[in-house]
Amino acid sequence: MRVLAINDISCVGKCSLTVALPIIAASGVTCDILPTAILSTHTGGFTGYTFRDLSEDIPAIIAHWKTLGLRYDIIISGYLGSIDQIEMVKTVKHELLKKDGLMIVDPVMGDNGKLYVHFDQPFVEQMKGLCREADVIVPNLTEACALTDTPYADGCDYQSLLKKLRTLCPRPSVTGCDEQKDGKTICSVYYTDETGAIKTYATEKIEGSFHGAGDVYASALVGALARGTDTDTAVRLAADFTTASIRQTKEDGTEARYGLNSESCTLAFLQALDRAAKGAK
Repeated sequence: MRVLAINDISCVGKCSLTVALPIIAASGVTCDILPTAILSTHTGGFTGYTFRDLSEDIPAIIAHWKTLGLRYDIIISGYLGSIDQIEMVKTVKHELLKKDGLMIVDPVMGDNGKLYVHFDQPFVEQMKGLCREADVIVPNLTEACALTDTPYADGCDYQSLLKKLRTLCPRPSVTGCDEQKDGKTICSVYYTDETGAIKTYATEKIEGSFHGAGDVYASALVGALARGTDTDTAVRLAADFTTASIRQTKEDGTEARYGLNSESCTLAFLQALDRAAKGAK
């Protein structure tokens, strides 16, 4: 099983590839990387950061990989710095994803009701096109609203939002929901591939805003799917791991902008994943 993670490298502030590579690899599969940019820190909560776009390097990297005969079971894309990079990811999918492979798109564009700096409506429109190329998409609430031209608001109709997303992708999900259910907070609303039903998964609510939570969730989800678990199990494992990492970060008193302290929670995630993977065989 070989996975390709397409994302930026933020050298400080645990997110993007510095999260995806260790989590996916620890899940027991090979994880290659395609960096889209390199930053001294991520852009949330830091100022004065450096940024180098790597778009010029990507075509040569792809060409070299093709000479090696590399093909991927799963490709996941995250932060893309330009419309040109969106088109490059489409090329990667068409040339390097196996015929029966899984394309996952994390349409990183914004949070808390706002697009990130440097992103605008034309970029959103092009991201819709990339989502149409995907088998699974994992936007947060802000990104889901942007992709469906839905006004952002607390307490929105998640199931209606998910139905709109399904016009872009057969297996969409929305993360970071804040709807109460049975004393817990729904963290993911999603379509399953097994039944085509809309389902939810809830965990405890931990107050605060934590950078990199979406990257931890998406990476754990990929790791679980790569190990052969079904959608329900993958969502549960990824959500529980993310929640545990948030809880640990809050207990440690770490500044939110430095990302989640998921390291000490990884063993428990891997043990749960191993049990689930063995049960899936």
